[in-house]
Amino acid sequence: MIIGSIAGTMLLLFLVLVVHIAIVTKNTHYDNATLQLGRIDFRQPIDSAQAKEINHQIRMIAGVGNTHFNIKDGILIYSVDTRKNTNEQVYRQLVSKVPYRTELFKVTEEMTANGCPVTDKSTYTYAFTHAVTKIIN
Repeated sequence: MIIGSIAGTMLLLFLVLVVHIAIVTKNTHYDNATLQLGRIDFRQPIDSAQAKEINHQIRMIAGVGNTHFNIKDGILIYSVDTRKNTNEQVYRQLVSKVPYRTELFKVTEEMTANGCPVTDKSTYTYAFTHAVTKIIN
């Protein structure tokens, strides 16, 4: 009886996992053809008050949408509508407003060739997610 309960629970959890993967990988059309992510690295420690002010300043720049400041690593990520601005223009405008040592992150050819840095294609997690995505899509 206990083995049946454990097996039933495992089956239920497996089904929930498959449904979750199906939902989060569903092909959804976003009008993001003109959106681009940008990253600015801060070369000095930034506290939460400074990060809040930097976020405020970058959001005032035309075309900038969502922003996220990773205080621990000193990294600011933002989206920009390329019809209104470019990453370089946003960077130049921001550094003229805030007095911090910064560097605009540039993607190298090697990074582009390797794809998403979060995805480790040698893991079982990747293989399972990829298989479920192929079945669903």
